[in-house]
Amino acid sequence: MDLIIKNGTIINAKESYTADIAVKDGKIACIGTGLDMKADQVVDAKGMLVLPGGIDVHTHLAMPFGGTVSADSYLAGTRAAACGGVTTVFDYPIQRKGRGIVETVKERMAMCDPEACVDYAFHCCITDLNEGAILDEFQSAVDYGVTSFKCFLVYKKEGLMVDDGSLVKILLKAKEVGAMTNIHAENPDLIDMYVAQFKAEGKLSAWYHYMSRPEFVEAEADKRAVHWAKSVDGSLYIVHMADKEGLEAALEAKRQGYNIYIETCPQYLEFTSDVYKREDGRNFVCSPPIKGQESQDALWEAIRLGGIDTVATDHCPFQSFEKDWGKDDFTKIPNGCAGIENLYPYMLSAANQGKISFNRAVELCAENPAKLFGCAEKGSLTVGKDADIVIYDPKKDFTISVENMHSDYDHTIWEGKKVKGYPVKTFVRGTLVYADGEFTGKPGFGKYVKRIPKK
Repeated sequence: MDLIIKNGTIINAKESYTADIAVKDGKIACIGTGLDMKADQVVDAKGMLVLPGGIDVHTHLAMPFGGTVSADSYLAGTRAAACGGVTTVFDYPIQRKGRGIVETVKERMAMCDPEACVDYAFHCCITDLNEGAILDEFQSAVDYGVTSFKCFLVYKKEGLMVDDGSLVKILLKAKEVGAMTNIHAENPDLIDMYVAQFKAEGKLSAWYHYMSRPEFVEAEADKRAVHWAKSVDGSLYIVHMADKEGLEAALEAKRQGYNIYIETCPQYLEFTSDVYKREDGRNFVCSPPIKGQESQDALWEAIRLGGIDTVATDHCPFQSFEKDWGKDDFTKIPNGCAGIENLYPYMLSAANQGKISFNRAVELCAENPAKLFGCAEKGSLTVGKDADIVIYDPKKDFTISVENMHSDYDHTIWEGKKVKGYPVKTFVRGTLVYADGEFTGKPGFGKYVKRIPKK
């Protein structure tokens, strides 16, 4: 064997037990108690939890946006992922007018492949149907392993938004080829109306980013997307759910048996809109914005009751000087926050403190993402799957700071956040990529994950 991890408590979504794990050629070869076999490396995980690697299905690495590019390259973002126990990262290439889906993905893959420190996959943002040519390419994209397509119901001025007719066409074609339709739901017309009003009134602080995109602005678009998905019986994955009203509509559709899936993010679970009143409020500007306490409470309740399917980050950090562009005008603040290295530690800390079970944390951050997005070799500690393994010390206290993160950004909204328990080792396909605070992997080690469509 190449590796044996002994004496740890294995945590999967539906079970927990003490056993050893043996790894050969990047795969989990055997799980059992008291494994007595030779191995090149033996790790004693007594007193530790042994978890499947996290899967962050929502990141924006090296993304051009807001007049700049997000601060984490593919190298920096995947390095940070490894150091937070995330072993697979999904990125969002953006298809533009005149461009194809596979063409767009291959372009980003050429950037990612030599840099990726963990395994990676792609959704693709659809911004223009190119007179139907893009719909005709859905099958080719699925054959290439891209089985999910994202639509923006916002960013009209930026040329990213799809109208309702295009959304329905995408839902129908995605259903035909076994793909998922991901949706960023906000109402652009209401946002534009409020932005114009606040600018005319000279109300330009970060607080008015939230006030221009309050709960009901997101809720209307959530409900509209759910309505269209129900009408055509399509599969809809709502990214970064942040508001109570839209959440309730999505949960009701799930109860009715429709294929509606819900993602939320750690920033919506930890902070409330009050952060926009802070001196550094611009650093928290993301879209949808962080909402009020009532919405946060509803999100946690849905997590506890099983209504939310995944937690991902929407990782899209910018440097302080770039956030400062909007110090006196919230419309100039690049939208996005860091989170890729904080995802798993944050959710596991919530489990460690009794808010949810460790099994539920693994379900949200590993098993469900793998199942929903066709990562057949990922998501659980099971014989035959990739040996993406995290060793987690539940007794380790850790305080997040930009100084102990592994990204390229110069600040984090998580500065000073204390978490109980922390990953101490991360293996990707059986190779150690992080140990005791230090990145030990290599750029280019990560492999493209070709996903399987839902048929």
